[in-house]
Parts: sequence; structure tokens; C-alpha cells
Amino acid sequence: MTRFDYLIVGGGMAAAAAARGIRKEDPNGTIGIVGAEPHPPYDRPPLTKGLWKGDDPDGIWRRIGDTGAELILGRRAERLDPATKRVTDDTETVYEYGKLLLATGGRTRRFRDAPESVVYFRTLDDYRNVRSLADRGVDFVVVGGGFIGSEIAAAIRMQNREVTLVVQEEGIGARVYPPELSRWLVDYYREKGVTVRLGERVSRVGMRGARLEVGSDGGEPMVADAVVAGLGIEPEVGLARQAGLAVSDGVEVDEQLRTSRSEIYAAGDVANFHNPALGKRIRVEHEDNANTMGETAGRNMARAGIRYDHLPMFYSDLFDLGYEAVGDVSSRHETVVDWKERFREGVIYYLDGGRVRGVLLWNTWGQVDAARALIAEPGPIRAGQLKGRLPAG
Repeated sequence: MTRFDYLIVGGGMAAAAAARGIRKEDPNGTIGIVGAEPHPPYDRPPLTKGLWKGDDPDGIWRRIGDTGAELILGRRAERLDPATKRVTDDTETVYEYGKLLLATGGRTRRFRDAPESVVYFRTLDDYRNVRSLADRGVDFVVVGGGFIGSEIAAAIRMQNREVTLVVQEEGIGARVYPPELSRWLVDYYREKGVTVRLGERVSRVGMRGARLEVGSDGGEPMVADAVVAGLGIEPEVGLARQAGLAVSDGVEVDEQLRTSRSEIYAAGDVANFHNPALGKRIRVEHEDNANTMGETAGRNMARAGIRYDHLPMFYSDLFDLGYEAVGDVSSRHETVVDWKERFREGVIYYLDGGRVRGVLLWNTWGQVDAARALIAEPGPIRAGQLKGRLPAG
């Protein structure tokens, strides 16, 4: 049995940030990282962004060698016993810990009874698989018009491959963007050469000879060489639930990122935390949260006692468009759109209950901190007060 002062379950961005956080507070404690993937920690955003535009693949790796953390890769933690402070992995190897961080991320949603060749895009191996297919010149069906689906459809099309994007809603990014922007993006993608099919829920993925057939409840079946699905993730809470920790939408943590057991912490995609600016519990699946939350959890495991009050941001690239967003950017809210150039450059505000709950900076840069400050204002704020509040461009 191996013992670590600090054991991290999960080998992603939050885990890497936590190792650095620990080292800021404790230069000597032993750190172990048990990760299910065969790769050391790496950045996920380039998998749908920069790597498709020629960025150096070696730039994705998280350089954590100087933390002294021991990486135990290709192992999945399967049992957690808080009473004995022990974790057992899928090879029956047992690890004992002083403090434990759950950075288990999420598992991709999948189609039932679909061929194994369907790619549920999330990992480095998924990127390598899809990039290899694109380099071979095959045609694609991409399922899902949300964050991952819209990015990977654009990335593949930029390689001059045939892409059909199947969207269940009536526009691309319809759960985030105002309806007029969501509809405009459909035309924009079509101008870029993407075939977009709207209002279709994929009901079946099977084989037609050597190719894949995608059936929907709203149109004719589609046949392609490759299918990539961006269906979102579900938080990987199995280990926490088995150990009796408080779980809702993710593993519940307090202001210092402790779970219902004070020696066990959680961070990243799996953690459900209270955000003071929004006044509610949230769970965030983006890089900024993984980095800041992971580091804070690591420092708190080493007794720093820091509150996690950060309001995370996220960003996206869609062909030659891009944005940064912060807060609760849901199209269910009232939206106020302040265009500098219609659909090309501007600021979108999301209002609820007399307060700004989120801000989307469309092709507008350097305003994230100002957006955070606006979200923190107690209000009341009316829609008419927001025009020009944050400068576009």
C-alpha cells in the first residue's frame, strides 16, 4: 500500500493546478495523482481550437514535474473508504491519504447501442482520432449544436472536409445565444460550407455497409464515414456517492471546497459550489474554473483556508468569430444586445430579477473583469441602463 500526504483522483487540468497549489503552501508533502487516461495532465481547449489551426501539439502539456507529484496513469479509482482514508483502483492497488481531492471530471453522454466508432469528443485521444480521420479526407456528421459540437464542426470544416451538423434546437448555441444570433449563426455556418440540419433529435446511430448511418426524428437518415458527438457530460460522482459524500448536480463543496467529509475536497467539472456573485450553487465545466478551483483546493488541502469566490469565465472559437463569457449566460434570461457591428462585434447582457446574471463578449476582448464587477452589482438594473455599459471592440 502506498501512502500520500495528498492524493488527487483525476488527472486533468484541475489536478495539475491542485498539485501546484499544494506546493505553494507545502514544499515537502508527498503528492499522488491517479488518472484514468494514459496521458499526463494536458489542456483541453486546444483540442477543439488551436490544434486545428496549427498550434504546436507539445504546447498542451501541463508541466508539473517540478511539483514532485507521482503520476499513476491509466488507473481508475473504484472504491473510496473515508473511514480508513483509502482509495482502491481498478487493479486493486490501494492508496492511503492524508487529504484527498476528487477531480474526477465528467463522463460523456452517449447514444444507446451505437457503433464503437462513434467519437464522443472530450479527450486527447478523441482529438487524435478525429484529426486522423480528417487528414484521410472522410466526411463527417457532427451531432450537437452546443459548445463542443459547434466548435468541432467548425474545426473539421476548416480542414475542407464535408460536415453535416445536426442540431436538436432551432439554432446553433440556442441555449446560450439570443434567438436572432443563434439563427444568424446557422446562416454563417452554411456560408462556410457546413450542412446544418435544425430541429432534429438523433434517435439512432447504426451501420449502413461500411459507413455510419444517423437517423433522426425530423428528417431523412444521414450517411457518413465518421460521426462525432458533442452531447455534453455528466459529473463523475460515482466514487463520491459510494463513499457517502453529499452529491446533487456534482459533489457538493463548501466555500473552502471541502466536501461533507472535511479531509476530502472536490474541484473542477465535478464540483458543485456556491458562488456569491450569482447567489446560488453552480457547477462549471470550463478551463478557468478548473485552474482557479484546482489551485485553491490544493492550497486549502495544505491549510491555506482560502474562500473560493471566483466567478469563472469561458471562451469559444467559431471559424473567425470568438467570444469570452462570464456568469449565467442562458437564453432563458432576458437578453440585452449592444452591437457595435451587428452579429460581428458587441456585448450581450443576461438579466434576471433586476440584476445582470451573465455577460457574453462577442468578438470583444479585455472586458471580463468589468463584466464580473457588473454581475456583482446588487441592482436593480434595467435593460435600458446597459447600452454602452461595457465598450465593444
